[in-house]
Amino acid sequence: MQVHSPMAPMRRTLRAAQFAAAALALTACAAAPPVPAELVLTRPVVLLGEVHDNAVQHDLRLRAVEDWIARGARPAVLMEQFDREQQAVIERLRAQRPQPDAGALIAAAAPSRGGWNWTFYTPFVALALRHDLPLVAVNVSRDDARAVMSRGLAASGFDAAVPADVSAGIVRLVQDSHCGMIDATAARRLALAQVARDQHMARAVEAHAGRGVLLLAGNGHVRTDVGVPRWLSPATRARSEAIGLLELGDDDEAAAFDLTVVTPRQPREDPCAAMRRPAGVSSPASGAASPK
Repeated sequence: MQVHSPMAPMRRTLRAAQFAAAALALTACAAAPPVPAELVLTRPVVLLGEVHDNAVQHDLRLRAVEDWIARGARPAVLMEQFDREQQAVIERLRAQRPQPDAGALIAAAAPSRGGWNWTFYTPFVALALRHDLPLVAVNVSRDDARAVMSRGLAASGFDAAVPADVSAGIVRLVQDSHCGMIDATAARRLALAQVARDQHMARAVEAHAGRGVLLLAGNGHVRTDVGVPRWLSPATRARSEAIGLLELGDDDEAAAFDLTVVTPRQPREDPCAAMRRPAGVSSPASGAASPK
């Protein structure tokens, strides 16, 4: 079914049943299956979401981007995984001859690794280096986010005129992601940090939109109702597509994206159970990451 949007050509949903078996069989196959037709990227500005720890989604995204580049796209690669303060480090390293490989660049520009599983993101950095694509750090760091939460958006150089529906929607998402364990006041403070990140990402998208953009970020940032698309100019929004990669059971979020791809769930401990566990009690499934 196609549902038309005033800001984008259409909304589409690719159901897990259409490709889940093939995606899960990747580990048993020597050659990867072709990119699903619905993930053949055609818009010049692509906002590509994810559940951060879902391996099937990362494989699908990588194959879709490799196919896009093979067909001639040369977008700037904007990555949530790098804090914006590290842009100078990235540029300095890329000016070196020979340039460092992806692993060396990540080690220098994300020395703390930021809690990310870089196994999933290193191939995108390697693609940017191999094809000489701009690599842009677009995350607002935790320190900057704390400043926004304490001083407000305007004091940190962001737009404080946040539409009421955006603010309310992000507060709801923050409370949901914290399993209802924080009150509305705390959620509103955390929502300011999310707005700051969305605005900064949108500014970076606008800066590179002329050549084309690939934004790699969590699903929350690419939502059309409250995320980066809300902060894009009408001209850039008209050239963009926001793609959410959801997990089975989260299909009700499909309306928040131009296109959704629904994959099997990544095995993980229930993040709400982990939050409710008394301090000092370790998880029976250590290493299970909760999605952002």
